[in-house]
Amino acid sequence: MPRVLTQEFERLPLRVHTLLAGVQLHDVWAVDLPRWREGVTLDDFLRTGGNCLCAPSSLVRTLLNIRFFVGRFFGWDHEPAATAWETFATRLTDTDHSRSLVAAGTQDGFFRVVYRFENEQLVELINRTAHAAALSALVETATAYRFYLGVYVRSVSRFTPFYMALIDPFRKLIVYPSLLHSVRARWNQAFGTG
Repeated sequence: MPRVLTQEFERLPLRVHTLLAGVQLHDVWAVDLPRWREGVTLDDFLRTGGNCLCAPSSLVRTLLNIRFFVGRFFGWDHEPAATAWETFATRLTDTDHSRSLVAAGTQDGFFRVVYRFENEQLVELINRTAHAAALSALVETATAYRFYLGVYVRSVSRFTPFYMALIDPFRKLIVYPSLLHSVRARWNQAFGTG
């Protein structure tokens, strides 16, 4: 699964570009999906999978279990006190709130929804390692769809850069490719012809 040039991603007319201005774009990945039919939105796609676009492989589940074990041991996964951090949802305008198909703060697995528009969703996670946000976007072209996954990271301590460097090889070589393969499989299952 290809990493995408930041310039390609930044040319897309997405709300995230201004909403998270000043927050580091850590990674951008994409997967091309067959155009089984026209007019499919990200929201349509999310609803076919019960809001989950991917099923982690057994290797990814094992890595997550190891990470959660280490996180419990070191206390990494406790969310800081609400007064110690600010959700990205505080940056939303009234228009953003009215456009969002899901209320800001709604729990979505490990994440909280910041917003979900028809073809763009931003979710966030904050703990003692990082304040991370994942952007999913679906763009229809003349011959296919392209699903984008953008990951933003805001430091919460001096440990954040070290932590991100530590997990980088696992994310880039195993986790993201596996998740994007899963997105393609779910897409074909939901919208394929047979």
